[in-house]
Amino acid sequence: MMFFDQTVVRVRAGVRIDRGGNQIPDWSADAVSRQTILEVNVQPTTASEATTPERVAVVTGWHLQSPPGVDVDVTAMDRIEWAGMLLEVVGEVARWFDPLDGTVHHVEFDLVRATG
Repeated sequence: MMFFDQTVVRVRAGVRIDRGGNQIPDWSADAVSRQTILEVNVQPTTASEATTPERVAVVTGWHLQSPPGVDVDVTAMDRIEWAGMLLEVVGEVARWFDPLDGTVHHVEFDLVRATG
């Protein structure tokens, strides 16, 4: 049975203009927006380690799912704060639709943290 008892914070970059006049993401503390997302399920998925003489790189992954009937405001460009970590959204956010009424049944996406 899956439990939806975890809380995450969606972190979305603001926008700034670079020297070339292009809009680029601004991850500075004053520019980001945060939204608390309640009652999700986060589970571990993968872990890998690569060792070189210069460093040890560790990549850890998680999978987030919302409960039935709940859509969440998260995109592939966002980051997620959870369990004291800042995680990257990997790939697109999957919205699964109810075949009977066409509304979002639930949302799923993967997260990753790379250290080292």
